[in-house]
Amino acid sequence: MKLHTLMVAATLAGAGMFATSPSAWAADAAAHESHESHETVTPAFAEAIANVPGKKMTALVVDYAPGGKSSPHRHGQAFVVAYVLSGSIRSGVDGGEPHVFHAGEHWVEKPGAHHTVSENASDTEPARLLAIFVADRNDNKLVTFDHQ
Repeated sequence: MKLHTLMVAATLAGAGMFATSPSAWAADAAAHESHESHETVTPAFAEAIANVPGKKMTALVVDYAPGGKSSPHRHGQAFVVAYVLSGSIRSGVDGGEPHVFHAGEHWVEKPGAHHTVSENASDTEPARLLAIFVADRNDNKLVTFDHQ
């Protein structure tokens, strides 16, 4: 996934549920257009959480090409669960040692966490993960990239 595409995809996934400013997403997308990445994002769902007033859940499928990686970023105040659907993903959060997660494994990112390493662990096989964000319903900035 191009992580800048993540922002656009999240907006599209929940367009009917959230008041989002497309221009805000487009500005970040344009800022990261020149960064090399080999990933795509497909919106899976976006739903209000009925028993947690004011919260929403947004899920995206992230496909990494062989050798694909994402720029370092944060997910604001969202709680994130990443579940590897296929292949292997190398992930490092908050300065911790990067770890390789295989299909069927997951990791979590606490609100405000710094995701410094997010990449396909293989240079020859694709990888796929499901990223689930739990955030305030009016929190439309699910990804903020580090300044390059």
